[in-house]
Amino acid sequence: MRNDIEQAVGRQVSGYLARLEEDYALIAKRIPFLAKPTAKCARYQLDDNFLIFWFRFVFRHSFLLQTKGYEQLRDLIRRDYEAFSGFALERYFKAKFAESGDWTLFGGWWDRKGENDIDLLAENELTGVRRVFEIKRRKKLIDLGCVQEKFAAFVRASGEWKRTRPDFVALSMDEM
Repeated sequence: MRNDIEQAVGRQVSGYLARLEEDYALIAKRIPFLAKPTAKCARYQLDDNFLIFWFRFVFRHSFLLQTKGYEQLRDLIRRDYEAFSGFALERYFKAKFAESGDWTLFGGWWDRKGENDIDLLAENELTGVRRVFEIKRRKKLIDLGCVQEKFAAFVRASGEWKRTRPDFVALSMDEM
């Protein structure tokens, strides 16, 4: 991902990324669950809710502000807010898991091609409990069969949890 950023900007950015991550806490480097810290499929993401909203809606549609298209901007926000807030809900549950102390390892997983991703995998190495979570705003939209297929892709790609039958859990706004 850093290489993609450097190609887009036309210069080395590692020092800038380090400052944005370590000094200002505006971005975070994410690696897939159980991947090595040096994994090439790492992603940098904005780590500030205000900036995420700003770049998703305001910056992207700044021409509407310049032309006083406030109603159109409001309609765009209303149209896309559910998808945006679904991402925020994933961030909420990850923070909740971090605070709970119930898990020794947890995180999201994605494959190199971007075809499969799992919202959250969690393991308590002390008790042996392992769970795979799908997170959506509305529970009725969660297909745990699809999550099981993604889990099979995780096992094939990572070689981890081969002899495990984890619990598959649906999380939604009802569990907040």
